[in-house]
Amino acid sequence: MVSEQQELSPLAKHARDEVRNFYESHHAELARSRKKRHYYYDYLSRVLKARIAPGQRVLEIGCGVGDLLAACSPSFGVGIDLSGKAVAAARARHPDLHFLEGDAGEIPTLTQARGPFDVILIVNVLTFMGDVRRLFDALHLVSHSKTRIIIYSYSRLWQPVLRLSEILGVKPAQPADAWIPQEEVRTMLHLADWDIIREDRQIVLPVYVPLVSELLNRWIGHLPGVDALSLMFGMIARPRLGRHAGSMKSEPSVSVVIPCRNEEGHIAPMVARLPTLPPNSEYIFVEGGSKDGTEAAIRAAIEKNPDKPLRFLKQTGKGKGDAVRLGFGAARGEVLAILDSDMGVAPEDLPSFVRALASGHAEFVNGSRLVYPMAGKAMRFLNLLANKFFAALFSWILGQSCRDTLCGTKVLYRSDYERIAANRSYFGDFDPFGDFDLLFGASRLNLHIVDLAVRYHEREYGETNINRFSHGLLLLRMSAFASRKLKFL
Repeated sequence: MVSEQQELSPLAKHARDEVRNFYESHHAELARSRKKRHYYYDYLSRVLKARIAPGQRVLEIGCGVGDLLAACSPSFGVGIDLSGKAVAAARARHPDLHFLEGDAGEIPTLTQARGPFDVILIVNVLTFMGDVRRLFDALHLVSHSKTRIIIYSYSRLWQPVLRLSEILGVKPAQPADAWIPQEEVRTMLHLADWDIIREDRQIVLPVYVPLVSELLNRWIGHLPGVDALSLMFGMIARPRLGRHAGSMKSEPSVSVVIPCRNEEGHIAPMVARLPTLPPNSEYIFVEGGSKDGTEAAIRAAIEKNPDKPLRFLKQTGKGKGDAVRLGFGAARGEVLAILDSDMGVAPEDLPSFVRALASGHAEFVNGSRLVYPMAGKAMRFLNLLANKFFAALFSWILGQSCRDTLCGTKVLYRSDYERIAANRSYFGDFDPFGDFDLLFGASRLNLHIVDLAVRYHEREYGETNINRFSHGLLLLRMSAFASRKLKFL
């Protein structure tokens, strides 16, 4: 346990002291080197801005002069560094942030940091740590259930290149380091009760060559296979289930938003099948633009079922995305869910989604219709192919498995949705469906996205509102847009 932290071994202490002495004695030289390598640090800042939404509480381990921490625009930022000279420079450069001199793996130092933090940033310093697993274990002291550790570290593939650059004087010679490989960092995180959510790789060419560097680093370097040549590997991890069990509520209230357009024949049977959810839950029907009697059917169902927590909202805008945002904005529950009114996903499956979220196994639960055999003509062949294609594409963009992006059933905490909405300007209002605004927003906040397999049922009334060709082209455009914001940084 962290509270029973053992002393560092003599060799680990020696390694830590060597690192401190190096950065103290080479402070001026390293400052000049950072100015020369401004392209590398500017690009790294751009990556971190995409991975860390502004306005969070951020702790940086090995902060140096604090420029990367400042680039994250934290509401409360703390940097810890072994070098007293680096800390003094950081305080002068960024007086609105807070900096501590000391070993971040030691409990007394972490206690001064005034956690917990939403994000813990560790960039290019793991190789110099005396005991990395010990650090990961200690960081639980300044974490909560939604804390994210964001790690970037040098790839072992680049070790000969960087060593040669030190010999040639292009890069300052570093103290002895461990060059911890990516697989070993995964193991250390696992042993310290951190679960990896996503991984990525960054920067194929760390020096600036006009046009070439941007082409390689932003575009070509992120293609599958090519990214293996990157200078750095990245990981984002969250505390393992149970480390902050007290913050989880076993039966949170749920608001289920049901967008409806031309679904008159589905309303009564759907209401009859709605499962009982935890106390203070509700079902919100949102209708707009119907050419049949959908609104009348909803009102009639509410009147006939006074024992069920049913609400009705009249949509003034257009599209499912607008309906979802209207419903979520009026919701009272701690958990928000979407349920399509065509009952392609059975209403009876809703409790499984809520349990997956409330148990802490997921932070964003996405329905997956592509696991079990489908009923009848539930999905046409071309639609099935398109779904599989977009599943592979979006999984690559999001950095997490997402096997069925077009399934309408999605569940998340309202607090997380409010953070997605607050950061919506990062993507803009681009999604008429509502599903991708949530998926991209969840990825931006590094939420743990988990697929939940469901059986897909055939529509019994009316026709689908999806046009497979025009909407397919729209999805391609949205994919290109999102990849520029999440992948091609």
